[in-house]
Amino acid sequence: MKPLPGKRCEVAASAGPGPVASFVRFVLSGGGVGVLSSFAVPLLAVTMPWAVSNAIVTIVSTLLCTELHARFTFAKGRGAGWREHWQSAGSATAAFLATGIAVHVLHLVQPSAGLPAEQLVYLGASGLAGAGRFLVLRLYVFAGRPARAVRPSAPRQGAAASPALAVA
Repeated sequence: MKPLPGKRCEVAASAGPGPVASFVRFVLSGGGVGVLSSFAVPLLAVTMPWAVSNAIVTIVSTLLCTELHARFTFAKGRGAGWREHWQSAGSATAAFLATGIAVHVLHLVQPSAGLPAEQLVYLGASGLAGAGRFLVLRLYVFAGRPARAVRPSAPRQGAAASPALAVA
């Protein structure tokens, strides 16, 4: 819809990269941190229970990934704020539960499972949880703000005032 002559409308800024570009960035940054995390969890598990090491690594990697996603994946031009960190933590909690349950089930089914089996199960669960996290982060946490109805600039002398135009 074109604005009326003499009326100036401002349009909201672009919401960032498209879905394919942001998914590639998500895989590179989040996946890279995830792979590093998959090595950190079993290394820490040597000195503490596996669930505790998974929790520690999940917290640290979530903070790091939320910053990477704000700055790189979804190109917000700034770091993540408290709202994004808390919302991202919610999706990370679901990922933590998915990886923890998957490895727990592995140990129930195969009590003597070694590091390669743990890695395979952990990475598989992380991949599935990561796809879900991408959707939550893209569609909710880092979604662009919807365009607002914009008031036109002041009418010119002698021109009749018209109702505000909504720009979509």
